Amino acid sequence: MRPPVERYIERMRSERHLSPRTLEQYRFDLEKLDELAGEIPFQLLDSNHIRRFISKLHGSGLSPRTLAKCLSVWRGFFKYAVAHEEAYVQNPVKSIKPPRFQKNLPDALSPDEMTNLMRPGEGSIEVRDRAILELFYSSGLRLSELIGIDLEHLDLKERLVTVLGKGNKKRIVPVGRKAANAIYLWLELRALWVKTPESALFVSRSGRRLTPRSVQYRVEARAKKLGLNQHVHPHALRHSFASHLLQSCADLRAVQEMLGHASISTTQIYTHLDFQHLSRIYDEAHPRAKKKPSMD
Repeated sequence: MRPPVERYIERMRSERHLSPRTLEQYRFDLEKLDELAGEIPFQLLDSNHIRRFISKLHGSGLSPRTLAKCLSVWRGFFKYAVAHEEAYVQNPVKSIKPPRFQKNLPDALSPDEMTNLMRPGEGSIEVRDRAILELFYSSGLRLSELIGIDLEHLDLKERLVTVLGKGNKKRIVPVGRKAANAIYLWLELRALWVKTPESALFVSRSGRRLTPRSVQYRVEARAKKLGLNQHVHPHALRHSFASHLLQSCADLRAVQEMLGHASISTTQIYTHLDFQHLSRIYDEAHPRAKKKPSMD
C-alpha cells in the first residue's frame, strides 16, 4: 500500500482506536482505490476519476450499500491526507454523493419470542447461555461489549455494568433484575470452570474468555432448539432491546445513551420499528382501518 495510506491506517488505530476488523475493512476499501488508480498518484485524483471508479465497481456487481461504504472510507482518507500529507490539496470525494440504497430495518424478536428464548434450561452451559441472553436483552449490548466484560466491570448490587464500546468509549448501563439473577446463578458455576486466573465474566468450559463466534453459535443453537422461525443472532437481541424499550417509553435520547450511539440518527431507525408495531395494532383494532365490502 502507498505510504500515506499506511500512515492513515495507523492514525485510525492509535487515535480512534478502531477495531482490527474495522481497520482491515478500511485497508480493503483503500486497496480497491489503489487498484483502480493504477499509476495515477492519489494526490492527482479528481472527482471525475472517483465517479469513473464508482461506475466501474458498480458494473462489477457491487451493491449501492457497498459503494457508499467505499466512498465513506475514501473520503475519510483524503480528508486526513489534505490535513497531514504533502502535495494533497483537495478531497476528490468531497462532492461525490453516495448512491441511494434501501436501509433494511433490524430484525427484532417479539416480546413473546424473547420470553421463550430466556426459558431456563438444564445443565451448566444452559445456565451460562441464559445469563448471556438476559444481559444482551437487558442492557442492549453489542457482541464485542459483552465478551469484553470483566468481573470488575460488573456491579450486581447496584445492577450496573461498565462496557467498552466503539472507539474505546466507556459507558455504564443498567442490568435488569432477571439478568442480574441469571448472572448470580452463572457466577456460582463459573467458579467451578475457572482453574487459572481469568478476568472475563463469561468463559468456556476451559476457563477462557468466550470468543465472538462461540457466542454467536450458542445464540443460534438455542433459538433453533426452541423452534424460533427466524435467524437469531446477538445483534437481533440488541435490536429487540431498543425496539421494545421505545414501544414502552419513547425516550429516544435515553435509548441512544444506553446503546452507545454517537449520533441520534443511528438510534432513529428503531422509531420505524415502533411505527410498524403501532401500524399493526391500528390495522387490527381501529374500525376505520378495517376494509369494508365494496358497494359496487
